[in-house]
Amino acid sequence: MTPAAPITSSRVLPHPARADIRLEGVLHALSDPVRLSIARELGAGDELSCSHFDLPVTKSTTTHHFRVLRESGVIRQVYRGTAKMNGLRRDDLDALFPGLLDTLLAAADRQAARLGDVG
Repeated sequence: MTPAAPITSSRVLPHPARADIRLEGVLHALSDPVRLSIARELGAGDELSCSHFDLPVTKSTTTHHFRVLRESGVIRQVYRGTAKMNGLRRDDLDALFPGLLDTLLAAADRQAARLGDVG
């Protein structure tokens, strides 16, 4: 009997390999205020579902923002049951660009405090 072919799922999302993450892609992804706010929330270290985020955009635009973050290598998305969970790719980003993520998130936090934006 021949072994069964591996089951492939459309629920596996493509992510760039660490070696393919580019600085300009990361900076582009984080240059948008909505995407930067997502990264700030994920910066606490917890994985969060897409539904956790209360963003001031439509659902389709929210999907676009998460896709940009994933395709640039800023976040990793995985399905857990029916929830799409999101987490920063901190290990990969810190290995490629030491200190960049912490610096950007700290600057975003300072800016939000200065502008009175708690989100």
